[in-house]
Amino acid sequence: MMKKFWNDDCGAIVTVEVILIVTILGIGLIVGLTTVRDAVNSELADVAQAVNNIDQSYSYSSVTGHSSATSGSLNLDLPDFCDTGNSTSGTSNSSCVEVAGALGADTGK
Repeated sequence: MMKKFWNDDCGAIVTVEVILIVTILGIGLIVGLTTVRDAVNSELADVAQAVNNIDQSYSYSSVTGHSSATSGSLNLDLPDFCDTGNSTSGTSNSSCVEVAGALGADTGK
């Protein structure tokens, strides 16, 4: 009976192989998704910085026509509280969005 059990390999090795493959794929998937998360976070910080740099100031001078006139107008886009660029951590991609690297890794480009 022991000899029959020793020679029988109806799935014992296959099950171990499948578990090993699924474990390796799971670890790879976790690492890959973490990398995607960091890349998306970095790109969204870049978009936030681009939107932050939009200047909405405008002005026009007075216009006088045949029977009407308009006075000039001026709008200045003053800096917001986030526009100062002061970063306490030194790893800021934008003024208000702090991007922290995984385990202290450098996130600079």
